[in-house]
Amino acid sequence: MLPLTATGDVKRIVHPDGTVEFTNVGSSGQKLPSTKDEVVYRYTDDDGVVAFSGIQPANTSFEVIRFHCFACDPDSSVDWSKTPLFLEPYEREIAVAAREFGVDPALVRAVIHAESAFNETAVSPAGAQGLMQLMPGTARELGVNNALSANENIRGGVHYLAKMLQRFKGDITLATAAYNAGPGAVGRHGGVPPYAETKAYVNRVGILHERYASN
Repeated sequence: MLPLTATGDVKRIVHPDGTVEFTNVGSSGQKLPSTKDEVVYRYTDDDGVVAFSGIQPANTSFEVIRFHCFACDPDSSVDWSKTPLFLEPYEREIAVAAREFGVDPALVRAVIHAESAFNETAVSPAGAQGLMQLMPGTARELGVNNALSANENIRGGVHYLAKMLQRFKGDITLATAAYNAGPGAVGRHGGVPPYAETKAYVNRVGILHERYASN
């Protein structure tokens, strides 16, 4: 894994020619444009800072990051009742955070699976980061200094999930809808928002939760 040598939010930059770039580098210097949202390459540039681009960088090592919520695609062909589970990764981190905030560890594991498929380096087009896909602002509010640190990300994500469960009186369906679409959207719609992505997400988290709970 490439080390993070610079901090800052991942930014989505639309260039005059319509190409799109994802980067955490400032505006100076030449940028490599991205023409897709599906795959982004993370690499360290010549100045030693970490950059994100949709074009595979030449002459340097890189990581591939897939930019989407794993369980949000309504047209996903994954069989969520049979897809392999992640039963062992981050067992201690999940157990500690779940115990601290009073959240079912099976639900935590289901949310991580849905959000990032346990890819701790995942970064979304909007800038959500890590295993539980924390937005930079949310991460700061939760005291997460490095959202790409598995331990910090899990603790922050579980803390936020606990807040959603408390807000919606323990209703897991509404809490997970809020985790995906925001509590305001759930409140405005009086339930799961009528977004195809959110409805798919909530259904799939529910399936995964049951499966993790039974293992």
